[in-house]
Amino acid sequence: MDIAGLSIAMNQSKVQQDASLALMKMAMNTGKETAAQMTEMIEECCVNPNVGQHLDVRA
Repeated sequence: MDIAGLSIAMNQSKVQQDASLALMKMAMNTGKETAAQMTEMIEECCVNPNVGQHLDVRA
């Protein structure tokens, strides 16, 4: 294989690695955003801490 062909092959490999890394970063950021949104949604949920504290039973 000549040097030009080897150079092209190495550059293509680097481009593939860079694209794969960029895609993985996007997936990680999406996961972080989803987790943050879920945490925010749970925190905003209206929960009354007094509900269920007392049970009135009559026979």
